[in-house]
Amino acid sequence: MTRRKVANPLALVVLASLEERSMHPYEMATTLRARHKDESIKLNFGSLYTVVDALQRHGLIEAQETEREGRRPERTVYRITEAGSAELFDWLSELISVPGKEYLQFEAGLSLLPVLTPDQAVQLLGIRCQHLEVDLAQRRTVRDMIAAQGVPRLLFVEFEYMTALLEAELEWTRTLIGEVESKTLDGVEQWHVFHAPHPDAERGHAT
Repeated sequence: MTRRKVANPLALVVLASLEERSMHPYEMATTLRARHKDESIKLNFGSLYTVVDALQRHGLIEAQETEREGRRPERTVYRITEAGSAELFDWLSELISVPGKEYLQFEAGLSLLPVLTPDQAVQLLGIRCQHLEVDLAQRRTVRDMIAAQGVPRLLFVEFEYMTALLEAELEWTRTLIGEVESKTLDGVEQWHVFHAPHPDAERGHAT
């Protein structure tokens, strides 16, 4: 992946927002939340203003004007620069076309699964399935709400993508649980042996 001047994914959203039209940071945040983009990219005002400052410092956006509404503080309206547009399209093209390695926490946990006993693993994976079921139920509610608002499917395909990933994870995790319980998972016998009490330890305990 290309090293970016401002690597925070929130910067990509700011550039995309300003490619649509000039706006101030507060309007960016409210627009993104209204479109449920905060489901895909972590958004908070502190980080947003930091990213805006960094983008301006690197010449990717620039202040267009300052406006005031009533007694509210002045707000700076920003617009994207030519360099910012080029960065936006290059960055987005790379994200869409080139798979990148993402170090997922669940993947890290699975890589160390034998540290647990098979029974512990089954129990904890079962708890994960419960969380996934709740998450998916909530996502379906949000999906129906978005669809009811008449939002074109094009504008929330990322939401569908994440839902599909979670559904696949739930199905895979359930399968793994079944293989551990039925002892059909390759290597599971050694796993049980590894965690079996040592006979000498049992004799020592009995004495």
